[in-house]
Amino acid sequence: MIVATPNWRLALFVGGAKSGKSRLAQKLAEELPEPRLYLATGEAKDAEMQARIRRHQEDRGPSWQTWEEPLALGRALAQAEGRFGVILVDCLTMWLSNLLARDEAELASERQQLAAVLPTLNTPVILVSNEVGWGIVPANPLARRFRDEAGGLHQELAQQADLVALVVCGLPVFLKGG
Repeated sequence: MIVATPNWRLALFVGGAKSGKSRLAQKLAEELPEPRLYLATGEAKDAEMQARIRRHQEDRGPSWQTWEEPLALGRALAQAEGRFGVILVDCLTMWLSNLLARDEAELASERQQLAAVLPTLNTPVILVSNEVGWGIVPANPLARRFRDEAGGLHQELAQQADLVALVVCGLPVFLKGG
């Protein structure tokens, strides 16, 4: 059983690609007791992604357990509840991308499940996601939908979160709870 608890239950780190958000989220998670769970949403479908995943695993080291869950994030969080000192989910935009490639009803269902399970968890959860709304309006419908879905997801989760940080150049700008 976990004795030490943070002054937050749900944290959300958003930022651009390679902004340092995952590193800061991991650093925060490592302030909490073991065991720690890294809930990975990416899939190793090519050699570059395989190498990227391997580097991230090496960076985390042996104090982390990794579960790969590209779709059923809410269910995985529910299964992990109470078994870890902290859960780090990286990343929500990859998860959203995975779901956009599937059925519309599945996307809606998985988003609802995630939103429903988060308030029920006692284990601290850190969510990492890419901010995608600062660029130009995408030229194709799928890219616009992805941007819109990500923006809506971020707004919904930021409302639930106790701690929200925008990460720029490796530095967190706390929007909530910092």
